[in-house]
Amino acid sequence: MPSTEGQDSSSPAPFLSPSPFRSFGRSIFSPRREHSQSMEAIHEYNFSDTELESFQKQIVDRLHDLSGASADELISVDWIRKLLDSFIYFQEEFKVILLKNKTQISRPPLDHLVGEYFERSLKALDVCNATRSGIDKVHLWQKHLEIVLCALDSRQRVIGKGQFRRARKALMDLELAMSEEKDSDSVISYRNPPPSFGRNNQSSKNYRHPHHRSLSLTVSPSASAARQIQLMANNLIQPRLNEIMSTNGLALTIYTISSVLMFVLWTLVTAIPNQDKGLNIHLSFPRHLSCGFPLLLLHERIVEETRRRNRPNSNTGSLKEIYKIQKCARQLTELIDLPDDQFPITEEHKNQVEEGVKELALVSDAFKSGLDSLEQQVREVFHRIACFRNDFRI
Repeated sequence: MPSTEGQDSSSPAPFLSPSPFRSFGRSIFSPRREHSQSMEAIHEYNFSDTELESFQKQIVDRLHDLSGASADELISVDWIRKLLDSFIYFQEEFKVILLKNKTQISRPPLDHLVGEYFERSLKALDVCNATRSGIDKVHLWQKHLEIVLCALDSRQRVIGKGQFRRARKALMDLELAMSEEKDSDSVISYRNPPPSFGRNNQSSKNYRHPHHRSLSLTVSPSASAARQIQLMANNLIQPRLNEIMSTNGLALTIYTISSVLMFVLWTLVTAIPNQDKGLNIHLSFPRHLSCGFPLLLLHERIVEETRRRNRPNSNTGSLKEIYKIQKCARQLTELIDLPDDQFPITEEHKNQVEEGVKELALVSDAFKSGLDSLEQQVREVFHRIACFRNDFRI
């Protein structure tokens, strides 16, 4: 987990900061004299564009709302969809800001900062494709669950040794599929790439993009989704005070949306089954920025919840629904893993199995519906990012 140095509990929460730009200026220098000089410079320079401050506040408010989720709600399908919906909104607002400042963003230093953001968005397309691959993997897991539910359907006249063996084999296959070796999994993904959002997709037929090749790019073992995000984190540098002032706050706005993009992608890699573990990615968010505290809070909570839900060396993702399926599957496996001399089973044992099957069916059905919605949302993020790049002819 990244260092959280300076996160003492006595520090005031930055949610209440009236001006993200001024809060940046207040904390950028530690010596009192330089601090005073920087404050004077910030106050003398007029950040007249309240739209930028409003944009920062909207980000903080939405992140604050997301961080208020309970432990059970965190990293659930509904929570992930809410996060993606927020990012789509942020990016649309960011696009409006850039379009209003087209002349300014074509000159230094903004041309370079905007160019870097578009490079990150290109990596984001790859991460969306990797997420699609992970969702496809979960769909395969559900096929094993369907076999279990069919074999142990309580509407059958008799549930005996044959049905138990069939269900047990399906559960063993599920366990095997969930515990595939990371290297083996990444090679399979590379040799048999799933359809990406940009390849042979009906919704994108009318969309033509200068970098269309990247829209069908499959993440290879040497360029995994986790590695893409780590590269983004390594290259994301806070703007200097003179850059913020000379760009009337736009440099800070670009840094903020880049940080949010990076966090969203990291969350997807952490939540959805992937060839890499999201916890291996080292992220850092400056606490003194208005969005820094809620991002740090969410990051720490997700790391903690992921470690609680996942077993060591597991790449199954930390989605709440996956955790529940694993839990139900383990409990049901214990109930049906019986020696031959315990058949026929007692009425009490039969009732326990039926209860376990019902619970697994409820979790599986809810997850299947939610997973389809999540896949559509990831698809929407993919195309919004691609269209965003196209709007600026990148």
